[in-house]
Amino acid sequence: MNTVFRIDKITKIDQNSELYQVDLTLTSDDDQQLRTLTDRIREETPGETGWERLGQLLVKIGQFDRAEELYKVLLEQTSDESEKAIYNNNLGAIKFHQGYYEMAIEYYEKALEIEQKTLPPNHPSLATSYNNIASAYDNMGEYAKALSFYEKALEIDQKTLPPNHPSLATSYNNIASVYGNMGEYLKALSFYEKALEIDQKTLLPNHPDLAISYNNIASVYDNMGEYAKALSFYEKAFEICQKTLPPNHPLLATSYNNIASVCKNMGEYLKALSFYEKAFKICQKTLPPNHPHLATSYNNIASVYKNMGEYSKALSFYDKALEIFEKALPSDHPDLATSYNNIGLVYHKMEECSKALSFYDKALEVFEKALPPDHPDLATSYNNIGLVYYNIGDYSKALSFYEKTLEIKRKALPPNHPDLGTSYNNIGLVYYTMGEYPKALSFYEKDHEICQKTLPSNHPSLATSYINIGFVYANMKQYSKALSYFERALDIKQCSLPPNHP
Repeated sequence: MNTVFRIDKITKIDQNSELYQVDLTLTSDDDQQLRTLTDRIREETPGETGWERLGQLLVKIGQFDRAEELYKVLLEQTSDESEKAIYNNNLGAIKFHQGYYEMAIEYYEKALEIEQKTLPPNHPSLATSYNNIASAYDNMGEYAKALSFYEKALEIDQKTLPPNHPSLATSYNNIASVYGNMGEYLKALSFYEKALEIDQKTLLPNHPDLAISYNNIASVYDNMGEYAKALSFYEKAFEICQKTLPPNHPLLATSYNNIASVCKNMGEYLKALSFYEKAFKICQKTLPPNHPHLATSYNNIASVYKNMGEYSKALSFYDKALEIFEKALPSDHPDLATSYNNIGLVYHKMEECSKALSFYDKALEVFEKALPPDHPDLATSYNNIGLVYYNIGDYSKALSFYEKTLEIKRKALPPNHPDLGTSYNNIGLVYYTMGEYPKALSFYEKDHEICQKTLPSNHPSLATSYINIGFVYANMKQYSKALSYFERALDIKQCSLPPNHP
């Protein structure tokens, strides 16, 4: 057992300092509690050797640098090809968790190359490698490549597994996730439903994995703007979580977050805030103070305050999230860029344009290093910078950044995706401000058409669309048309916003 101690007593030495006396007892080789714990760690930490299990344990507790150092030594020392594949896969997983997706792919491909030479073409380990590579491409926004590798994994699973095997459901979920990221929601829904069908046949009705399937389907309906259906599936997932999990379980927090997200998208901000705060309380109780999931919770709450126009509160929560990400993530991690964007957006709303531009530039710098040139997150950065240039009156620069945004979105999204509508709206606004009203009307109408197809009739974004078109008609001296659009916008805002909203 080497040297393992049991903590017997902790006593504060001096009330005016942080010094403590810790009384320890050396455990014996036959200590039953220690043996039970050791056996459980071995059970939960895979690996043929103690060194390999140590590496897995280091990864599990977030000690990625030490795990990487260990695996590199093991890789250098071994001459066994199968071990080389394992260590390359493990190194790839470390880089994946750190957000270094290109480096992860390099290691995963080395493992795959070995496996293709040493294993039969339908071996399950090949499917695992295909899934690993696909996941990295998915996170890089290279969805076509991700889809290709996920489909290779699915092909192996379909040949080697029974039709209701859980791994097959996982493959369907992976492919569905990529289609969702590509905005091909009907295809995503089809694959998620295949996964759900397997789960319903193989799992008990209250199994947590069934809740995950309900959540996946709900997320597609949410993105399609079918919020009632989304809420229905999220509530099914929540019901399972409530029945099967302790009150502070992370999956319960996920359910609260999901329901809050739909409420936010429906413009029901107070309900959204209530559910986000429930999720936040669970995170506070169960996670260390610098855990990235806690940062996500801060971001969620901040986003509602931002939508409600309470910018100082939003900024406070976004700052807390950024503080965690800066401690927990490498300097070029995409989540850090997202935090910079969030803070920039609030400063922009507060009309502090120089601060907003500073944070947006930081985000763009990270995204350009970490992501491929057509990644949707780059489009977000271009869009944000365009907004600032618009506000400071530099319309030609604003238009340039908005057009870069639109170019990426047209490649990545279906023609009725709400994010595409946002780009049309922004370009329309620039033309409106420049007095080019026919061009402005053309882009505003494209946005309005998407809003009508994808949003509920009382969504705040639809109200904004009516207002924009109304202003164009007013400036074109078509006042009756303008009044009609303004009245429709007012009806929506009275239904969806608190009475004191700016």
